This record gives sequence, structure tokens and C-alpha cells, in this order.
Amino acid sequence: MFKRSGRFIVHHPVIVILIWAAVTIGSAAVAIFGIGGPTIFSQLETDKPAVPDSNSQNAYDVINQSAANSVNLLVEGADLADPAQLAGLAAALAPARADLTALANVTAEADPLQAPPDGWPEGVPYNAQYLATDGHGFVVSVSLAAGLDDAAEKAAAAAAADRLEELGDALDAVTGGSHIVSSTDLVMKQMNEFMEDELLRAEAIALPAAVIVLVVVFGGLLAAAMPAIGAIATIVTGLGGMILINAFMDLDSVIINVITIIGMGLSIDYGLLIVSRCREELHRFGVSPEGGPSRHDPLVLRAVGQVHATAGRTVTFSALTITACVLGLVLMKASLLKGIGVGGAMAVLLAMLTATTFVPAILVLHGRRFVRPSPLRRIPGLSHLIGAVGEVTTDHGFFAKLAHWVQRFRWPVFAVTLAGLAAAATLVGGLQMRSTGLDMLPEDRDQSQYYAALDADYPYLATPDLYVVTPGALDEAAAAGLAATLGGVAHVAAVTGPVDLGAVDGNLLYAVTLDVADAGGPEASDTVRLIRDLPEGLYVAGDAADQLDFKDSLIDGFPLAGTVVVVAVFVLLFLMTGSVVVPLKALITNGLSIVASLGLATWIFTTGHGFATTGIEIYVVAMVVAFGFGLAMDYEVFLLDRIKEIYDVVDDNSKAVARGLQRSGRIITSAAGVIIVVFLGFALGDLAPVRQAGLTLAVLVFLDATVVRMLLVPATMTILGRANWWAPAPLRRFARLFAIRHVEHAGQSAPDN
Repeated sequence: MFKRSGRFIVHHPVIVILIWAAVTIGSAAVAIFGIGGPTIFSQLETDKPAVPDSNSQNAYDVINQSAANSVNLLVEGADLADPAQLAGLAAALAPARADLTALANVTAEADPLQAPPDGWPEGVPYNAQYLATDGHGFVVSVSLAAGLDDAAEKAAAAAAADRLEELGDALDAVTGGSHIVSSTDLVMKQMNEFMEDELLRAEAIALPAAVIVLVVVFGGLLAAAMPAIGAIATIVTGLGGMILINAFMDLDSVIINVITIIGMGLSIDYGLLIVSRCREELHRFGVSPEGGPSRHDPLVLRAVGQVHATAGRTVTFSALTITACVLGLVLMKASLLKGIGVGGAMAVLLAMLTATTFVPAILVLHGRRFVRPSPLRRIPGLSHLIGAVGEVTTDHGFFAKLAHWVQRFRWPVFAVTLAGLAAAATLVGGLQMRSTGLDMLPEDRDQSQYYAALDADYPYLATPDLYVVTPGALDEAAAAGLAATLGGVAHVAAVTGPVDLGAVDGNLLYAVTLDVADAGGPEASDTVRLIRDLPEGLYVAGDAADQLDFKDSLIDGFPLAGTVVVVAVFVLLFLMTGSVVVPLKALITNGLSIVASLGLATWIFTTGHGFATTGIEIYVVAMVVAFGFGLAMDYEVFLLDRIKEIYDVVDDNSKAVARGLQRSGRIITSAAGVIIVVFLGFALGDLAPVRQAGLTLAVLVFLDATVVRMLLVPATMTILGRANWWAPAPLRRFARLFAIRHVEHAGQSAPDN
């Protein structure tokens, strides 16, 4: 397979490049610029992670079927005690009421300045819930008809929002204050705009920073640009693919961040490996920097073909391993995780394709330039740095010396690194997982300010801590008794209701306020459990309930997903190495690396070391485990594939480990450096889940590429010796079908230590 595809690439590089250019431009036109339809940013929305058929989702389903959406206007800075201002407000509101109630699919308008209906008790305030407690603001609420389809509801909400915006301007002229119009659509729009802004900002930081690191690694702009070009093609094509996938399954807008982070990181990772190996092969084949076009030089073609057969195979096994890890999320119950699994797998495979086809095609056209001395080496100080991290043509150097040192002290190194990882892993016991929705918006966004104002000044309109829904109808006495029972549950401060939801089953709704400082913390979760344990079989929703159900779904889905991932990774590593020992060792060490990284992330986020957080987003934990395990396997594949390749030549485990680390150590370190820069570019933003994912993955990659890959793996493989490569004879014969066929050529030899 690799030989056939390699021959096509080296003989038809222009065709390969044109195909990728067409795919990338077409994807950009559809996904980013919206030619032929809406952009990917407007198609996807974000919401709290939901688990189908869970207790909390059952509550939301009943509420959403029964309750109509509304569009609201918050007016701030009014003085309702001023008769003149009150008259001006009434004059502006009167025509607006008529206009709003005349809109299609609008059922009612409510505000505190309306005249009460006939028979309303004298002296009792009408619509008092729409008045601010300090008397300096009020809310105008427009109710939409229930049971509308998405298109009709969006149209009605947009028309109501436009008229309320006009009303807000008129009321501001009277009060001298300000206003905010809010609705579900406006919240989603602002959330998506915020995520898009954060995405562009992160890319503007991460991509140039990654290119700078690549320039140092490669010593030239052309070599550095190749992985970056591959990353752009991967991201843009991935966003186009999301348009297609969204037609078959509902995707959350967080998938856009997944595509960008993983696509950029792995494309650069894989591109770096391909370009580095190409420079090595060009030197080994003795390619001259002078002469005609590179694509007509048979040595360049042979070198790139060898790169495709070796490094291309490594990239393919790495991508398949990561894909297997990521697709484990598809087996989870939460739809958000399924979407992340599908989107993440697509990003990984696209990164593999760009690295194994697009980048080699460019290398065919410009191969000669990679054997010329880089002009950057003339810069004082930079020459030594480039030589330290970018030289790939020798078996002697820092990483070989490190390997020999590790082999000499293999038992102490093994014990110390294992103890350090275990100590970090113990921190995961304090992990708190959170589920946030609107809280992701910064405080300076008006939709965030709207809900903050409701929480502060409108107790009857504020979002309660918990929604409690009965599974069926209750008579008046039973309904009152249930309210009293709920009021007696630990940490329940107040119970409002019941409200008849008007559902077929006669469901009742109670709004519950808790007396805890953290409505999503452990005490709130305990309260949810107590309410659900009541004999009425109640549905409970809210932050704590949502988090509890999501965590339970992770626990329930982990055995199946974990088993599938472990088996898939084991099989792939066996096919790559021909050993059953190496895959088992890799699964154990990488699993420990993941838990240790989550422990460090727990210390960072749960205890607030530099971050105003009380935990890690639930889906971020699942995503970090899946992608982190895959990335750890990525570097494992980089190292093992090179060690195995050398071991097959020298038949000496210790020499193979030392030479393999020397040959791949620079690539692993450089790739880790680049991907850490990419992840930190996203960690510097204001979007909490992306910040958490970026920083946690950066910690994981740093830990894995240094402690695990440079110390623990060489020590373990040295201790195991030839046993590393053991497998039953029938399995060994089967694995040989997938082994590297290393091409002997002039200048190649098994170098001495």
C-alpha cells in the first residue's frame, strides 16, 4: 500500500498538490464564507452537555414540551418613583404592546406598567415579578407560541427582538439608562460569536508561534512552512467536513475548537516527522543541492519514496492509534461526546492524509533545498540551537548520551520516574467535574450581564438552582405536601410552585433554591440525590443534576469504550512491532501518564492555582483522556517504530534503544515543543473549556515527551531486553506482513556507538 501510494506521489506531485488546493479552497468557501448556505459557525450551537434518557434530560424534555420560549427586554436606570418619567415610559410602552402582540406566533406581552385586568385585587401589585427589587429597572417579556418548529420560532423571536430593540432605544431616551434584549437565539448567537473570536485569536497566536519553533527546528522557512501549510489544509477541510456530518447528527459548536486544536497540533506533529525524516534520507542518498528541478532527480524521488514508506507508515499507525482512542467517545451515551469523537477522528485522519500526501508532494518539488546549509546558521547563537534540535543525520549526540545514561542507571531511573508519576496521579482524587453553559461567556458580554441582573434584582425571574418535575399529576393536597417535603431536604432554602406544565401527563414543576455557595458543588449534588430518592420518582434538572448525570454516563460507558480502545491500540502496536510485550508496556505507562497529567490539572484548576475555577469541565475530562491517550501513543509510535526499525538491522536491544532515541528524540522533543506552543495558544484565551483543554493537554505532552518517553520508556525497554520483542511464532509471522521494508542505499550503514 505504502509503495503504491508513494510511487504516485513522487511521480505526480503537482496533481496531489492541486487536489489538496481544490479541496481546501472548496471547504473554505462552504464552511467559512458560507457560499451556498450558512457558515459552520452559524450552523452549530452550544449548550450544556446532555445525556439522552437521563433523569435531568427527562425533566428538560417535559419542560420544553410544555413551556413556551420568550424574548425579553431588560431596562436599567429607570426611576419608577418619578411621575414624569413614569408617564414617558407608559407612552412608549403603549404602542409597543400593540405591535408585539400583533406579531405572528406571539401569544402575550407582559410588563409591570400594564393595567391589571378586571377583577384584580386592589392594592396588589400586578406583574410585580418584572420589577427590580431596587425599583430602578424592569423587564418586558414577550411570550412565543408553544409547539412551533425551529424556523417559525426563530422568525417570531427575531421579529420580537427587533421591536423590543426599538422599544429599548425609546425607553433609554426617557430614562437616560440602558437596555438589553435577550432570547435563546441571541444567547446562542453571542456564544458562537465569542467562540469564533476566541478561535481566531488562538490561531493568530498559536500558528505563528509554532512556525517560529519550526524555523528553529529546521533552520529554514520553507521546511518550517510545510507542516504549517498542512495544518491549514487540515483545519479548513475539517470544518468543511463538519458541514456534511452536521446533516446526519447534531453537533455542538465546541467541535470547531476540537477540529482546530487537534488538527493544528497533529498536522504540525506529523509534518515535522515527515520533513525531518526527508532531510535524513536526502543526506543518506547523497542528494546534491545543485542541479535541475528536484522532481527530475531520481535520488530525490527515491528519498521521498523511502520517507513515505517509513515515516509515512509511522504517521499512519500513529493516526490510526489516536483515531481508535478518540472513537471510544462515540460509545459514550452523551451526544456531545459522540460529536467530539467523530469530529476528532476526522481531524486526526485529515492530519495523517496531509502529512503523508500533501507534504511529500511539496518535498518532491523542493527536495534539493533541504540539503543546502540554512542561512539562519550564520546568525550567532542560533546556529548552535538549530544544530542541537534540528540535526538528524547522526547516531551520536545528546539523546544517545541520555539513553546510555538511562541504561546505565535503569533501575533507579525506572523507580524514580514511576514514583513521580504515581505521586502526581494521587492528586486526581480531588477532581471536581463541572458542567457550564452561559457561564462560559465573559462578564462583559451583554447576555451574561442580562442573566447576572436577573440573579441580583429579579428573584422570580432568576434561574433556580434546581428544577423538580413530577412524573405525573398530583392532587392539590399531594402537591402541597411535596412542596413541604422538598423544603425539608438538606440545603434547600426555598421552593416555588408547583406550576402546572399543561402536559399530557399532568406534570408539575417546582423551582428549588439552595443555600449553598456553589450550586454545582458536592453539597448540591448530594441534595439532587436526596430529592431523586424520594418515593415520588421525581425528575431533577439544574447544574448539579446535569453534572451528576453526565458523570454517571461516563462511568457507565467507560468499561465498553475503554475495552474497545485498549484492544484496538494493542492490535495496532502489535502489528507495528510484532511484539505482545511492547504494546502491553505502552498501555500501562501511557495510562499512568494520563492519570498523572489529570492529577496535575486537578491541582491547577480545582484548587484555583492562578485560575478562578472550581473544577474542570466534564466533557474536557473525557476529551483529555481520549486525545491525551492518543497523543501519548503518538510519541510512543514515533519512538518504537524507529527502535524496531534499527533492532531489525542490528539485532541488539540496547543499541536499538540508544540509536532509536537519538534518531527520534529530537523529533519527539521538537514535535512536543511545537504542539505545546499550539495548546498554550488556546490556553491563553477566555473560553474556560478550551483553556482547560489546552493547558491540560500541554501538561500531558510535556510530561509524556520528557519523563515518560525520554526516561521511563528507555529504562523499561532496557530492563526487559530481548523480551521486548517476544510474541508467539504464529503471531510473529502475521506481524511481518506489516513490517517496514527498509530500503538499503548508498551511504547507509549500521552506525557504531
